[in-house]
Amino acid sequence: MPLTAVAIRHVAFEDLGHLDAPLRAAGYAIRYVEAAGGGVAALDPLAPDLLVVLGGPMGVYEAAEHPFLGDELALLRARLAAGRPTMGLCLGAQLIAAALGARVYPGPAKEIGYAPVTLTPAGDGSPLSALRAGQPVLHWHGDTFDLPAGAVLLASTKLYHHQAFALGPYALALQFHLEADRIERWLAGHADELRGARVDPTEIARDAARHDAALRDAAAAVLARWLGELGHGEPGPPPRG
Repeated sequence: MPLTAVAIRHVAFEDLGHLDAPLRAAGYAIRYVEAAGGGVAALDPLAPDLLVVLGGPMGVYEAAEHPFLGDELALLRARLAAGRPTMGLCLGAQLIAAALGARVYPGPAKEIGYAPVTLTPAGDGSPLSALRAGQPVLHWHGDTFDLPAGAVLLASTKLYHHQAFALGPYALALQFHLEADRIERWLAGHADELRGARVDPTEIARDAARHDAALRDAAAAVLARWLGELGHGEPGPPPRG
């Protein structure tokens, strides 16, 4: 029987991207659940071998406008309490933090564009060590979170101290995007946000063309290391450079 991976998607263009092919290669059958379609409440929180909660433009604290966020938090609380493998990306990371009892709130400014993260000592010993030193990753967020109790901080930037954390071997939360590919979809889907933040989309498009191949490899390497720690795959290759 194949392993099962469920990805909760909030907007059509923020999908598994660079994580899709390596997950399939590791033996996962992938199924998407559209958060706004009402499917989250019907999910068995313990059933998937892997749950990935993807990004989106809404805030964790906007459950009144987006009731599915409450369903996601309930799902994550049950799943994390059982120690089931869970990954969160951007909004997904913030939802994991909130499910663990941490506060999620607006950050000091929008952080949008390609830039590296700085790994903590714990990050150096984590799956994120597969990132090449100085490897730019895509940032696209305006919210942040407190570090949940029991979690270990893995990465930071100057503007956002809490960029990634782990809870045991089974939960990995990344505020940044390793998965983002076909960036032109993001530029179209988030055009209003870019204008409001006064971010030049041509600069993001240029950086995406420059960094996409390396990010594809980095996403696969980080994922391979994490799946290896879960016992769902082989340890990934050592970092390059």
